[in-house]
Amino acid sequence: MKVHKQLSIFLENKPGTLARVSGALAARRINILGLSIMDAVDHGVVRMVVSNPVQAAHLLGEGGMMVVESDVLALDLPDKPGALARLAEKLSKARVNIEYAYGTTGRAGSKSQVIVKVDNLQRARRALGRS
Repeated sequence: MKVHKQLSIFLENKPGTLARVSGALAARRINILGLSIMDAVDHGVVRMVVSNPVQAAHLLGEGGMMVVESDVLALDLPDKPGALARLAEKLSKARVNIEYAYGTTGRAGSKSQVIVKVDNLQRARRALGRS
């Protein structure tokens, strides 16, 4: 379990916007490790975990984008049925709310990773550290 700095970037919801953001990061050799996109009528919120969040936030902010930083948990889970249910149950028992999550899956039988935003990071880390 790692704590990462996540960037939430508020963007216009129109063609080419994500290409510009990801291209600017690529030009600075900043790797996108996790990504979630939520859309609304006139804007989108791109949440991402990147290899260099300080440099990325500075770069995007200089480009006129609103960037909000928050701490999230990155958890490796087995890629099999019930893994997310067990994680959610442990957090529930510790009275930790999952505000949102996004993740990846690997090859069958390998690990997957889930990025989790919780309402109480310290309590979540204690609850999951016992597992």
